[in-house]
Amino acid sequence: MASGNVRSQCPYCGVGCGLELIPPALPGQAVKRDAEGNPMWTARGDRQHPSSLGQVCIKGATVGETLGRGRLREPLYRASLDEPFQPITWEQAMDLLVGRIRSTLATKGPDAIAMYGSGQFHTEDYYLAQKLLKGALGTNNFDANSRLCMSSAVAGYTRSLGSDGPPACYEDLDHCTVAFLIGTNTAECHPVLFQRLLKRKKRHPGSVKIVVVDPRFTETAKAADVHLPIAPGTDLALLHGLAHLVLRENGQDPAFIDDHTENYKAFFDLAARWTPRKVARFCNIPEKRLREVAELFHRRERVLSLWSMGVNQRREGTAVVGGLINLHLLTAQIGKEGAGPFSLTGQPNAMGGREAGGLAHLLPGYRVVTNLEHRQEVEQAWQFPAGRIAATPGLAAWQQVEAMERGELDLWWVAATNPLVSMPDLDRVKAAMRRCPLVVVSDAYADTETSHYAHLLLPAAQWSEKAGAMTNSERRVTYCPAYRPRHGESRPDWEVFAEVGRRLGFEEQFSYASAAEVYAEFSQLTAGRLCDVSGLSHALLEAAGPQQWPFPAGASASGEAKRLYSDHHFTTPSGRARFCTDQPMGLAEPPCETYPLVLTVGRYLGQWHTMTRTGKVERLQTMHPKPLLEVHPQDALELQLKDGELAAVSSRRGHITATVKLTECIRRGSVFLPMHWGFTQENACEANTLMHDQACPVSKQPELKACAVIVAPAVSVVKPLEQEAGRLEALRRWFTPALR
Repeated sequence: MASGNVRSQCPYCGVGCGLELIPPALPGQAVKRDAEGNPMWTARGDRQHPSSLGQVCIKGATVGETLGRGRLREPLYRASLDEPFQPITWEQAMDLLVGRIRSTLATKGPDAIAMYGSGQFHTEDYYLAQKLLKGALGTNNFDANSRLCMSSAVAGYTRSLGSDGPPACYEDLDHCTVAFLIGTNTAECHPVLFQRLLKRKKRHPGSVKIVVVDPRFTETAKAADVHLPIAPGTDLALLHGLAHLVLRENGQDPAFIDDHTENYKAFFDLAARWTPRKVARFCNIPEKRLREVAELFHRRERVLSLWSMGVNQRREGTAVVGGLINLHLLTAQIGKEGAGPFSLTGQPNAMGGREAGGLAHLLPGYRVVTNLEHRQEVEQAWQFPAGRIAATPGLAAWQQVEAMERGELDLWWVAATNPLVSMPDLDRVKAAMRRCPLVVVSDAYADTETSHYAHLLLPAAQWSEKAGAMTNSERRVTYCPAYRPRHGESRPDWEVFAEVGRRLGFEEQFSYASAAEVYAEFSQLTAGRLCDVSGLSHALLEAAGPQQWPFPAGASASGEAKRLYSDHHFTTPSGRARFCTDQPMGLAEPPCETYPLVLTVGRYLGQWHTMTRTGKVERLQTMHPKPLLEVHPQDALELQLKDGELAAVSSRRGHITATVKLTECIRRGSVFLPMHWGFTQENACEANTLMHDQACPVSKQPELKACAVIVAPAVSVVKPLEQEAGRLEALRRWFTPALR
């Protein structure tokens, strides 16, 4: 293990900041330890990392406090969810797991097995999961929490540009003249990038205008030159209205459109129907503000559009991404410095997962399972017989839940994620998991919500304890070394996947001595593809530092930013980008007389997703001690709600209670809750219990950003079922052997 300072990538959000990790003890100093007595590394920003330039947010700065606390130390098993867990050996765990896989293959076939993975995986973990399920087992039933995060961006890029892959890079924040932020609270969810933009604005006043489109007056909106608080679910109409005004003022680029795009006539006809008056009424904004923003979308400007969950987590997520890309094609704002449509990834290695084929319809190297040539290329590389990879997409995340409901899954393997906080309609997910004969959870931590509904728990070595690569939102690959010893009997996910493969009889395909060998095999499968990393290796990344793809074999290492499509040749069959012509649909579940308010959910700056890590840091808990229900004062008056008192929030799927926070930062008719607090937290508030499962028909991404609710004063806290009658405490005692 390392004894000096170590450089790595932060394991939290998709910004992928560089971290410099400092050992628990320097010569002559006492060893620093966390609250459980584990030696504790500390973190600071890595000034040599080209993506973040030494900046780091409070989550990254405190990550060292989370790595040893509450860990799962050894495999645990119980035959029934009503029994206590018992410690077992890895040999016994492998026998159980492989035995179930063999029996299921023999009786029901490969599609009765599914895995749900995570952007917390290293690329090596992602890649071997694909090889195990899609190759060895012959099922495409691998999906990841990127389905809840970035699948609409993937689908939108693919429909419009021919392939996944963000065209822009972080350096474009330093050169754009307009930063158009839609569906992203960047200040709290991607804070280092937002600070970079604000520092530029302060140093060079007038150099950039910030436009924020968000129903809430967020910390991001507070820094904007223009804030458009559109009605929830009206994003696509807004984008069509902006296109209408650009065309009316001849702000389009006719030469670019003629030479490099297709389907323009149909798009022109669509945009013509979305007049300023119609859009202003639809979005509930002043027509003057619409025109003000449209003037900034002009070919003489350098427009950088940034978006995240507020766009992606929608029934029309793919369509909104297409509408945004339309504006860039209309004005030729793509493939050049300071411009482009730029999705901000949620997870630290969601990009690496997309490169490795980590969704139910993908294969490594931005290939798709429905393409015969793509399947054949991967089968040959993996040394599996022709036809081994199924020709149809596997079950997406929510489809896996539905399959469990129907009794069609014998085995659901969840790895490095916590769906019993992040999925929609949580009570339905819990009921589905109870129907599955074997739920396996691979996690670094013992007491996650999902672990309480598992039969077999496998202790996972996490970031800092295993070597691997991660790719951030700007396509930059960073080598993350193993600088701490593995905790207890924990193992890297890729090692577990490889052992399962070998035990199933595929010794040659899964014989790896190191993560470096896994990455070397993966990287060669990307040769000639848009996401080409065939010139990268662990050794090169460790020696030369983070590198941005494309990085083909023979390329020279450099810190220079790379943009896609600078030659205006796109990866569609025609080589032209496509204008999309989707009609706005609005919210999947609009408010009504019974449920008159729109609930939207999001994140707090100091917490991360389901709090598995950040919930262990006292400083972060002090920042956000409990979830607060944001309500507009006028709505509160009508609903008889008072600041600081309890409210009951109900949807068609369930109800919860939360403390009211009166604020004019939320528009009338809407309320807001953070999504972090699951039933293992003291102030449990399972916001996603209320959310519906309706999803984008193209990306299969659920609309986790909006549902219809009713809010009323509450007499007392409604606790989750797991906390009633001491059940949660009893469940936690079952983990005691793991926490020794």
